[in-house]
Amino acid sequence: MFYILAIVLIVLFLMSAIRILREYERAVIFRLGRVIKTKGPGLIILIPVVDKMVKVSLRLVAMDVPPQDVITRDNVSVKVNAVIYFRVMEPRNATIEVENYLFATSQLAQTTLRSVCGQVELDELLAEREKINTQLQGILDKQTDPWGIKVSTVEVKHIDLPQEMQRAMAKQAEAERERRAKVINAEAEFQAANRLTEAAEIIAKHPEALQLRYLQTLREISSESSTTTFFPVPIDLLTPFIKKQ
Repeated sequence: MFYILAIVLIVLFLMSAIRILREYERAVIFRLGRVIKTKGPGLIILIPVVDKMVKVSLRLVAMDVPPQDVITRDNVSVKVNAVIYFRVMEPRNATIEVENYLFATSQLAQTTLRSVCGQVELDELLAEREKINTQLQGILDKQTDPWGIKVSTVEVKHIDLPQEMQRAMAKQAEAERERRAKVINAEAEFQAANRLTEAAEIIAKHPEALQLRYLQTLREISSESSTTTFFPVPIDLLTPFIKKQ
């Protein structure tokens, strides 16, 4: 009976003392309430009752930041959400410096997103998203560094605009397209006028060029299957009769 009891006690001791950690896991060991070291991965042995273990994952965490109501610098109300990617670099700090590093990082990301987006105008928020992402990543990484957390990337996912602002931007884009079309047409007219001026100068220097053009026009007219033919008469043929008259 004594041996059976001893075997049971040894089994219970081993079950409470032996822990196996995966490759991405670390264990912060507390002995009588004081941190002694960080162990893992693999097999670790704890002293029952005396040692307590807090397990921390070192894998990359992708955290979604809920949509935040933001008023930009030019007083436009928008909703902005984002996603942040971070990982624990120092398990000891992530355990003793902050109560819940996941919750704390989420709250910090929300307040930082509202603060940064509120300091820029709407056009900058829409056009320079990469700059906003870099600024958010720098602020979050600096704030979470004492917690042993490294923020690697922050991405603004979606910017929800009010309906009236969407209609105003659509009108603005349409007006911009019309302006570009008018500019292109004006540029084409300008180039055509320059070409015609050059052609007139050439004809003025070489009158025979006009005759060649006349013959070419006659050839083009004769090739058409039309019942009516317009026969252009050069004004030079009528000049003697005009002078005589």
